[in-house]
Amino acid sequence: MYRVGRLFFVMDDNMRMFNTVAALAIPFIPHALVRKISRRYIAGESLDRAIERVQQLNALGFSATLDVLGETVSSLDEAEIMASEYIKVLDAIRVHRLNAEISIKPSALGLLVDEAACERLVKRILNAASLDENFACIDMEDVSCTQKEIDLFARLESNHDNVGLALQAYLKRTYEDIGQLPHVRSTVRICKGIYMENPVHLVGLAREDRAAINPHFINHVSRCFKAGAFVGIATHDTALVNEIVSLVDREEVDRRKFEFQMLLGVCEPLRDRLLGMGFNVRIYVPYGKDWYGYSTRRIKENPSIAGHVIKAMFDR
Repeated sequence: MYRVGRLFFVMDDNMRMFNTVAALAIPFIPHALVRKISRRYIAGESLDRAIERVQQLNALGFSATLDVLGETVSSLDEAEIMASEYIKVLDAIRVHRLNAEISIKPSALGLLVDEAACERLVKRILNAASLDENFACIDMEDVSCTQKEIDLFARLESNHDNVGLALQAYLKRTYEDIGQLPHVRSTVRICKGIYMENPVHLVGLAREDRAAINPHFINHVSRCFKAGAFVGIATHDTALVNEIVSLVDREEVDRRKFEFQMLLGVCEPLRDRLLGMGFNVRIYVPYGKDWYGYSTRRIKENPSIAGHVIKAMFDR
């Protein structure tokens, strides 16, 4: 029995090593193959395809967040185009009566080009969303954007009640950031965070061991519960989800004050189990032309996806 247990341990360890090496090899794999695998996680390049996926999810009982792929722009003209696309998404949500909201990336709206212009564009989007009592969450990006995005959120929230903010548990500063939010009416998404592209810039700022993030993640969620904020719990970690469920039961948290949030195509059995338990579950549905950038970021977050890509290449 010991030998069998040890055999599985070694096999599991080898698989993790294989996946990690596979993730490092992703830049050398043909784009066409990455694109094929990414179809599970991305609704498509067009808004029409994204609408179809959201309709399917709504029919199953899930709500959705629509996200336009694409990050940092280099000009305000590009930012204007992105803002117009977000407003098209809001129009589509209204026309098709979707149970969906949107997630916006400030860097795609010119945050690093002109902060004042970016704020004007975000206000335009929030005003469009408010016409249908809809909502937008500000995605948190890499550390070069963190403070700018928190400051942007603080300014917007003072005059808009339909804006939320994502915070990353892997950043050590999140304890302080949560403490400064006006929680009673805030909407906060807690996620682990995936922007690890430049580890040198994160020394002393972030936790690189993803398993070590879990206790902090739970602490952040608990603090938000106690403060009265609405919490989006964004994770696919089964152990972490189980701990959150225990916390909710123990603290008798009103289920209308939080929801679980998961990515399209990821951990669907867990997603279905949570819905079956009566929890609100929101699926993040990305679409657009920047499928490769999105896919590679997700692979870095979850190297097992890279293992599937490598295997598919050899099967081919």
